[in-house]
Amino acid sequence: MQQIIKSAHLATDVEKAIQSIHYDKLFILTDENTHTHCLPLLTEIPLLHDAKEIVIPAGDSNKTIENLSRVWQLLTENGATRHSLLANLGGGMVTDLGGFAAATFKRGITYINISTTLLGAVDAAVGGKTAINFGGYKNEIGSFYPSKSVIISSDFFRTLDHTALLSGYAEMIKHALIHSEAEWEKIMAYSFDEIDYTKLNELVFRSIKIKQDVVEKDPFEKNIRKALNFGHTTAHAFESFAMSSGRPVPHGYAVAWGMIVELWLSYRLCDFPKDKLQRSVRFIRDHYGAFPITCDYYEALYEIARHDKKNIGDLIHFTLLSDIGEVKIDQTSDKELVFEAFDFYRDSVGL
Repeated sequence: MQQIIKSAHLATDVEKAIQSIHYDKLFILTDENTHTHCLPLLTEIPLLHDAKEIVIPAGDSNKTIENLSRVWQLLTENGATRHSLLANLGGGMVTDLGGFAAATFKRGITYINISTTLLGAVDAAVGGKTAINFGGYKNEIGSFYPSKSVIISSDFFRTLDHTALLSGYAEMIKHALIHSEAEWEKIMAYSFDEIDYTKLNELVFRSIKIKQDVVEKDPFEKNIRKALNFGHTTAHAFESFAMSSGRPVPHGYAVAWGMIVELWLSYRLCDFPKDKLQRSVRFIRDHYGAFPITCDYYEALYEIARHDKKNIGDLIHFTLLSDIGEVKIDQTSDKELVFEAFDFYRDSVGL
């Protein structure tokens, strides 16, 4: 079982997590941003003084097989064995790529995640999914391989800009929608005008608990874990399309826009309440703006969604909702209705 550590003192908790693991050599994976801004927060840990750091370029567009290969190569060159430990210090890109490197190097080495972003804390670092992008598709190659522990520290949240906070918050909206109306009400009521970090931290750890509970029931996504895919079929289409167009978007923003599409499909196919649809959409529109698409893009977006790894055959499989907390997995829709959902998205965000 993956241990989630709610850190009160970052350096102390990281040191304890490392000390709890028997290893021969320690490696730490950072990207260019976390090398500069986050690693200095851990310099007081004596164990890290002898660790070999591996630095990769920042940004999801660098979650590639080339950078994965570079991590493998540096592990090899520096004498890593099956008993080595990899500490991933970063957001979702670092924990995704680092987790997959750990899963595949010498058939699997132990790793821990030290999440530095809100998005990474509530999404990528927890649950054991690891992956890289490939062939223009998001998270196309990967494995289920959970880290030994995940360290979540609010010290990092205070350093994040508004966009990074909102990107993580989108996953929290998703967790609330698949969980309960009470949680959704709390998420909808939070104000980003004057950020209350104490309140945000409470919401974050409740959100992580929602995801962890789902993952523990279905670690390999055979059934109920598919609930966590809500909004993501469309989100990954938006992300892949944006990346191929040379205008990448934050993952959480794509999830927010994807939820608009899939909430409307939920309304049409599963009788999701219209008032809750409208309120959720208003919150997303007011906070996340819009990814500009025209009807000329529908065919390309549909084809990307059809390629999603969660599908069976040519049918696109969605996770939808009949109400907040009432999840309907493996729902399908014809192409015409998906295009109508894209129309609803454009109308909702003012395109």
